[in-house]
Amino acid sequence: MTATDLVDRLVWNMGEGTKATCHRPGTQYTADQGTVPSSDCGHRYERPGEHKVYVTAHWNIDWTAAGGDGGALTETRTTELVADLREAQVLNTR
Repeated sequence: MTATDLVDRLVWNMGEGTKATCHRPGTQYTADQGTVPSSDCGHRYERPGEHKVYVTAHWNIDWTAAGGDGGALTETRTTELVADLREAQVLNTR
């Protein structure tokens, strides 16, 4: 049997009532972006402290077996973590 799996999307529940859905890894921050929010997968916390975060991975799985049988499956897996934000940075735009 052969199985090929691919993450379709990650859905982040950011722990304060907001969600972000990511269909790719995201764009790395560079200084020339300034204070512009992420265009593809980002979140900005307004307050420091602990935030309980859940991420759900949505998988697409294609499989084939000897003899030609095969099919497609979907699977979801959720993981919990705590984002411990202890520093808030300020950007001076003068």
